[in-house]
Amino acid sequence: MVSEEQKRAALHEKLQHLRSITNSHALNKTSIIIDASKYIEKLKEKVERLNQEIDSAGTSSVHNPLPMVTVETLEKGFLINVFSAKGCSGLLVSILEAFEEMRLTVLEARVSCTDTFRFQAVGENEEQGETIDAHAVKQAVGQAIKNWSKSGDQD
Repeated sequence: MVSEEQKRAALHEKLQHLRSITNSHALNKTSIIIDASKYIEKLKEKVERLNQEIDSAGTSSVHNPLPMVTVETLEKGFLINVFSAKGCSGLLVSILEAFEEMRLTVLEARVSCTDTFRFQAVGENEEQGETIDAHAVKQAVGQAIKNWSKSGDQD
């Protein structure tokens, strides 16, 4: 049976994880949850804006067939998003190879590869002495996409 101390420790650990993901500097539970709620609202707005951009870019996707990449800096690591309006056979492998080359550890990921390609991951740098910025991550993922595109692995 789980003791109260273990339950408290588990809750504390989860709150600290939520705090780090949402870039919160709050110290008490209520403030961490409020910051997380605000962070979720910002993400919802960002998703709405990106969906509008995708809708407006739908007609121009013939001119720019490469997937769209966004990278955000988190307290410890990065939030990486890759989206394409079409399926992209082999692209996931190319992206993960780029992560490996940069020594990024994937902490959490969601992937959908059916009709469209969607990849979202939270990653952090394995090397504590090295610092990598969001721009470098975006460039590496972009280069992986370009290499994948040139290799002919795409649908």
